[in-house]
Parts: sequence; structure tokens; C-alpha cells
Amino acid sequence: MVGLLTLTPGLDTTLVLRTAALGHHRRAWGVILGIQSGTLVWGVLTSLGVTALLTASHLAYETLRWAGAAYLMWMGGRLLWTTRRRSVAECPKAAGSGAEVETGTDIGDRDTLLGGWRQGIATNLLNPKMGAFYVAVLPQFIPADASHLAAGVLLAGIHILLAVIWACVLITIAHALRDRLQRPSVRRYLDRITGTVIAAFGLRLALEE
Repeated sequence: MVGLLTLTPGLDTTLVLRTAALGHHRRAWGVILGIQSGTLVWGVLTSLGVTALLTASHLAYETLRWAGAAYLMWMGGRLLWTTRRRSVAECPKAAGSGAEVETGTDIGDRDTLLGGWRQGIATNLLNPKMGAFYVAVLPQFIPADASHLAAGVLLAGIHILLAVIWACVLITIAHALRDRLQRPSVRRYLDRITGTVIAAFGLRLALEE
């Protein structure tokens, strides 16, 4: 089940592909580690029964849902605004030189492991659907006579292992296409697509019942 969940294109896939496509290997691995740190937290909290309280409490769930939606729409909007700012800044330079000019790196794109980790774990923990998924699925696979915490962490570890393997595949694909993906014009289109996808995830999270 988690294998199918991992292979299904979503927000995690979008973040990893976009970061790796820019050639930011440390940040890409930071994003991966952050996402999987969040997965481990959800696994531990579910094993302890904490996430059951989250899904049972309307106020807690709604608070997390709106916080996640706001964060995703902010992240997507910032990407879209940055690409628009780059386009405006590059137009007069390109007209004068006959070539595209890169205007610099956005602060959210610095190639740091810690920066990627913060982005990954925030994206994962602010997604209440992860908590709901773990509450619905994880307990069914915990043996009745086993320690809930130990079995839950083991099952979450399997999820993490599959996700890391898939992330390695995504990074390999991005690495093979990096020469094309790092062109300024291609990067703008990539950022626009990524920003739109992330903002759409946030909007869907905000509008869902």
C-alpha cells in the first residue's frame, strides 16, 4: 500500500524533482530527509494513539489543515512571484545582449541540507492527510501481541525505505536531464509548473470538506 502511495505523483515528487533538477544535490537530499523525518513522526504519533486524537478533534484537524494550506499556497505563490520577477529583470538585459541572463538565486533555493530538511519536514507535518492515512492504515498491520510503538516504527521504516529508493530514482532522472533543466528559460517554466502544482495542492486542501 505504501509502495503505491510512494509511486503516486504528488507534492513530495514535485519538490524532490524540482530541487534536484536545479542541481542542488545537498538541498534535494535535505528535502528527502525532511519528508521522511515527517513520515517517521507520523508513524510514532500513530503508534502512540496521538494522531487518532487529531482526526477525532474537528478543531485540531481544521487548524492543521488551514496551516498546511496557507504554507503550501505561500510556497507556490513565492515560486510564481520569483519567476515573474526574473522574467521582468531579464527582459531588458536579454534585449541588450542577445542572451538570457540569470538574475540570481532565490533565498529558498540555497543549496543547503538544513534548508531542504526544513522545507521537507514542514511540508509533510502540515499535511493532515498524512495523519489521516496513518490512522486508517497503520493499526491494521500491527500484530495484536506486538508492541504498538515498535511495530509502528518498523512499518513506518518500510515506508521510509521505499520512499528513499524512489527519491534516488527521481534524482537520477533529474541528474540525467540537468543540462537542459538548468537553462534559465527552462528553469522559469519548471518553477512556474512547480509553483502552480504546490499552490493547487494548498488550495485543494483549503477547499476540501
